[in-house]
Amino acid sequence: MTESLLTRSVSKVPDRVRFRGRVLFLAEDPALIHRQLAGDDLAFDPSAPVGTPKHPKLRDNISTDEITPAYICYYFDETLGEFPYLGLKAGEEFPIVRGAVKAGHFVASVSGTRRGKGSSREQSPYAEMMAGIKLVIAENIERIYRENCQNLGVFTSTNFELIERVRKGEAIPLSEFTKDEGGISRGIIEYGGLFNYNVARLQGKVLVPEVTTRSRPMTIAEKIFARHWVVDAAAGRAGVPAVQAGDQGFVRTDIRFSHEYVTPMAAIFFEELVGKDEPVNDPSSVFFFRDHLTFLDQVMRPEHIEMGLLDVANQLEAKQRIFAQEKGIKLYGELEKKMNLHGALTSSGSEAICHSKILEAHALPGHVIIGSDSHTPHAGAVGCIAFGVGTTAIFNSWITKDVRVEVPKSFRVVVRGQKPENVTAKDFMLDILRHPYIKSGQAIGQIIEYAGEAVEALSVDERATMTNMAAEVGAFTGIIAPDERTVEYLVAQRGMSPAEARRMCEGLFSDEGAAYVEEIEIDASSLRPMIALPGDPGNGLYIDELGHDVKVGIAYAGSCTAGKKEDMDMYARVFREALARGDRVADGVRCYIQCGSQEVFRYCQEQGYDRVFREVGATFVEPSCGACINAGPGVSRTRDEVTISAINRNFPGRSGPGQLYLASPYTVAASAVAGRIVAWEAPEPVEA
Repeated sequence: MTESLLTRSVSKVPDRVRFRGRVLFLAEDPALIHRQLAGDDLAFDPSAPVGTPKHPKLRDNISTDEITPAYICYYFDETLGEFPYLGLKAGEEFPIVRGAVKAGHFVASVSGTRRGKGSSREQSPYAEMMAGIKLVIAENIERIYRENCQNLGVFTSTNFELIERVRKGEAIPLSEFTKDEGGISRGIIEYGGLFNYNVARLQGKVLVPEVTTRSRPMTIAEKIFARHWVVDAAAGRAGVPAVQAGDQGFVRTDIRFSHEYVTPMAAIFFEELVGKDEPVNDPSSVFFFRDHLTFLDQVMRPEHIEMGLLDVANQLEAKQRIFAQEKGIKLYGELEKKMNLHGALTSSGSEAICHSKILEAHALPGHVIIGSDSHTPHAGAVGCIAFGVGTTAIFNSWITKDVRVEVPKSFRVVVRGQKPENVTAKDFMLDILRHPYIKSGQAIGQIIEYAGEAVEALSVDERATMTNMAAEVGAFTGIIAPDERTVEYLVAQRGMSPAEARRMCEGLFSDEGAAYVEEIEIDASSLRPMIALPGDPGNGLYIDELGHDVKVGIAYAGSCTAGKKEDMDMYARVFREALARGDRVADGVRCYIQCGSQEVFRYCQEQGYDRVFREVGATFVEPSCGACINAGPGVSRTRDEVTISAINRNFPGRSGPGQLYLASPYTVAASAVAGRIVAWEAPEPVEA
């Protein structure tokens, strides 16, 4: 704990708040957005029929990629206020340009369902706030985005009746924004943000609600929360007998990590609000990663380079590296630059994507892990509670080593039976994502627990695909109970003895009678290879339902979701079969294979996969997030370019302006060879 904070002055915000400014409706019709930016205020009556002049249809499913596209996140200060909604797609247009929101003097922003889905980037609400937006209203709001807003002091609401009150300039009671919140969230709103609340907590000015839940059957996630529940922050005491959904408090973390998109902003917050020379709490359990932008110089558009964005992006790397050195924090950095054919130094990738390395080297059964990325649940593959948080939560965890939680409800997905050989964990997820429970937004903020014999049969690598994509579900996290497969992984990957690995897994299972709000059953034997149509990972259908050929121009095989050892096994299997037939990557297709870590890269070399990839005509790329965030080889350049990709999400603009289809590693490799989207078919077994 930083002693200087114990005497810091801190106070609550007023009991009534007044919003002075206009209301921006993020409508589906681009003409309506243009009108607002030109100075018109739209009529809006929430009781009128949707789609009428008095109730324009609002955009649903606005992702943080649309609020602040990846290249906007190179900025990490108030300059972000120039850029909110630059990636927002209305019809076939992107109607909002730099500076338009700020110039329009908007104070509130209104949209439809699932506001803020996708990436955990706090740059999104920070950009809105710096542009003047002080209130976000939507039908429902994704957990990380909502928490990021609260942590920054931006108000959120699902009450559309507030719109007219804002327009009239009414003083709105603060209770309007706290009435549905638990004790901690209410306190954060009342203190105007997480940092002020934490200062008040450390000073004893606020009391964290005491957990009084009696012993009860618990899910595996609830057991882990209970073990880590902070009882006395000053004394370092943690652990309660039981928790249940709705309990609020703080949990002690085992691992905290961030990457170069987030660390610099968090570092600035730390230096400005805590002190440049103050220490980070337990730096040995903090990890930084330079994994998102190591190939940026190879793919950045010339107009963005002319805007100076490459120089801005390079400042992210420098700020993170210097802060890591000053605070004694382990940094998994970028590789030494190489000389290209033209005699210039060029990027060579990173040591590892954060999710890949955390699972490979650090995560253990029963851990609580927070990371600055929505795909932090990746580590749930070994029975961790791992979840994404925003910049402010990361920065506050450097002070307290804990993080606020409200125990989420849990739902369970049971995958029974035996899957076909050409069906993978990615196909499981694309099927799950199109389920009505997920598509309707009911799973937002809940914990998804995967179970069933088909899940138990998966390797830890394949399980990580499922827990990773809890982010696309909109879930708090995803988790799989550790078992003998987990033990085998810890023995092989970490060099543990079987007895030590089994001890770590003890008690990490869901009790009989544990409460789930929903249970979804899937018959693995009935599944076939799937794709997700462009625009959303929930647009899933079986490949044989396409009904027409879809020619591909890019096949991208990589990312944290699909850059693991077993993913490489799949790519190599398909490509070896192709070479045996005399086939290669189809003419006109650019195929990229990108590992999640240097460990996986070395594995490919040991297995001879690098030679297979080269012979089949694919480009083997050093580890990095790369094309998955529009920052590496494999990004599209035009709107009509079609990509088949094994990454986790295909929101508009996620990997360039083109049409992005999601699929399994098998499908991506087979499609690269065919030149069109096809499923890989396992060879018939040869009879002896």
